[in-house]
Amino acid sequence: MSELLDVGRIVKPHGLKGHVVVELWTNRSERVAPGSVLTGPNGELRVKQSSPTAPAAGRDRWLVTFDGIDSRETAEAFRGQVLRAAPIDEPGSLWVHELVGRDVFGVSGERLGVVEAVETNPASDLLVLGDGTLIPLRFVVDSGDGENGLTVDLPEGLLDL
Repeated sequence: MSELLDVGRIVKPHGLKGHVVVELWTNRSERVAPGSVLTGPNGELRVKQSSPTAPAAGRDRWLVTFDGIDSRETAEAFRGQVLRAAPIDEPGSLWVHELVGRDVFGVSGERLGVVEAVETNPASDLLVLGDGTLIPLRFVVDSGDGENGLTVDLPEGLLDL
């Protein structure tokens, strides 16, 4: 649980008092809750206050004030910085960082490949296997203990060309 995960980035300054626009790459808005700590390239940033912005083309953006960033000039130095945070421990949840690199097996035991990435999709996020095969996450029936492969129960014909 000690590895930090990319959770968003500082897009740009907003206004004159050090506010910044943060684009979250996670659906966990508590990442920008007051008091939370994010790590940037130059160290830790503690959230002083935050509020969601108007939706922008499907992006999850927040107006955030961090301790120690109190002017537009200071905020400008943080433009484009990736924000990182520790993984959240929530038993029973599947996390992208825990899926990538795992073997995928069908319910009959046949090996289908290795997860190379997870692609966001409105209907169901997709496991992207090394050969380009896409498997909707909703078909994962067993994720093991986080170390073993994933088992998927696929509808007949899903992987047929």
